[in-house]
Amino acid sequence: MGKRTLLLIATNILVMITIFVVWTVIANFTGIGTSFVTSSDSINFISIGVFSLIVGFAGSFISLAMSRWIAKKMMKVKVLDPDGQLSVQERDIVEKVHRLSRAAGLTHMPEVGIYASPEVNAFATGPSKKKSLVAVSQGLLTNMDDDAVEGVIAHEVAHVANGDMVTMTLLQGVVNTFVVFFSRIVAILVSRLVREELAWIVQFAAVIVFQILFSILGSLVVSAYSRHREYHADRGGGDLAGNDKMAHALRSLKAYADRAQVKDYTDDTAVQTMKISGKGGLKLFSTHPDLDDRIARLERR
Repeated sequence: MGKRTLLLIATNILVMITIFVVWTVIANFTGIGTSFVTSSDSINFISIGVFSLIVGFAGSFISLAMSRWIAKKMMKVKVLDPDGQLSVQERDIVEKVHRLSRAAGLTHMPEVGIYASPEVNAFATGPSKKKSLVAVSQGLLTNMDDDAVEGVIAHEVAHVANGDMVTMTLLQGVVNTFVVFFSRIVAILVSRLVREELAWIVQFAAVIVFQILFSILGSLVVSAYSRHREYHADRGGGDLAGNDKMAHALRSLKAYADRAQVKDYTDDTAVQTMKISGKGGLKLFSTHPDLDDRIARLERR
């Protein structure tokens, strides 16, 4: 498993644990209570289910709402004002994004940005189709020709048009809900194997341990759908820019595969799944399919 995949899993776990701790503090002060066991010593599945839904989806929707702002800050994106004074290169990028967005049927143009990184990559993010961001790296603009750049942008616009940011958030919320639910059920069962005075300590520790384990398993589902989503965006990019340009863009990305991310440049965990190209890691945990497979699928079209 790659370092970035571990960071994605760790970030998700920390968000859920933080919400759980906040919930616990509020419950203690308000007297709501956090016990999921009834007076008859049976497990209260309804209470655990409601709690799991709140914790599971709260973090995902908060992350989605802040995604565009976080991406701009983390990646140091320079947003290009279509009505402002732009260089020839910047004007060309804005026009490409807007032209392809209109072709994709978008009624609200994405924000367009460039981030000053030598990596050869691009990404799309945002809470909705109306509030999206498409950003390309300076390294991509420097190393790729015009057709390849258009193919990359078409791929990112397809992500926006497909609503992938929202879909991934909903999927992550469902996975988080199951993780929270089952980790607490198992933790309660484990706590019953020890003396009563130690039960709450064991249950608290077991919740964290099983939440980590189930989160890792859940990431397999999220990663698998992310790979499916990349194929779909490739097809969408091919429809918008032409299969030849889309395939050419992927071949160009393959030539710079070692620069899909530049080590120590910045922590791009928050936007990694929305980039056009990933790097390294075990296939099961990878958010992006193999570039050769993506190229072959386009060529078969």
